Amino acid sequence: MDASKNKRLKDVEISFPIVYGTISFWLGKKASEYNSHKWTVYVRSANNEDLSVIVKRVVFQLHPSFQNPTRVVEQQPFELSESGWGEFEIAITLYFHSDVCEKRLDLFHLLKLYPEEEAGPQSTKKPVVVETYDEIVFPEPTEAFFLRVQNHPAANVPRLPPGITLPPPGSVEIVPYEKKRGDTRDHPLSQWFSNFSEADELLKLAAARQQVQAHIAKLRRQLTMIEGMPQQSKGPGQQFGHI
Repeated sequence: MDASKNKRLKDVEISFPIVYGTISFWLGKKASEYNSHKWTVYVRSANNEDLSVIVKRVVFQLHPSFQNPTRVVEQQPFELSESGWGEFEIAITLYFHSDVCEKRLDLFHLLKLYPEEEAGPQSTKKPVVVETYDEIVFPEPTEAFFLRVQNHPAANVPRLPPGITLPPPGSVEIVPYEKKRGDTRDHPLSQWFSNFSEADELLKLAAARQQVQAHIAKLRRQLTMIEGMPQQSKGPGQQFGHI
């Protein structure tokens, strides 16, 4: 095996913006006590491009009351449709191709069937849509993975840092996956998909990361102050270490 296939690119990150969620329709006159809604749970690219370039399969874990509650989907679109009457949390597990990542990614989504009060009464024509935007980040990708997705429309691929050069085309064997049209642009439910602004979402993610980093820095400063304080200085008004 060519060792260059597994050579990792330091200080490089490849990210894939994704959306996961559910769309549920009330069955109206066809609704019964235990079968009131039809719904679909899915994972898609945020720009509706083909995610199978990185995702090998998706496992949806439904409520135990469903027949065969563990559902495995091994091709685009990564989704399943069911019907029922109750809301519950769906576990969504993504497994990646071997050159992408060995770890799996666990996501959780609450199936919502009933609209909020301000949205008005239930309608058979207007579904309840709940979606979450996220980004899958792959740090230090292999050269083979980088070369395979560098021009893929679903990927955010950075410019390589100075000093990093890729092998010339053809020197690294890239095994192409079976080419099918796997995007979700013409999906039957696409009219209900949320249009996430990547710039807005990136700003939100960056702000959240800054908040976390600032909080960590604050805790470290507090810990340093406590550790550096002489033991005998802890008077009655300074109850460090006591709860």
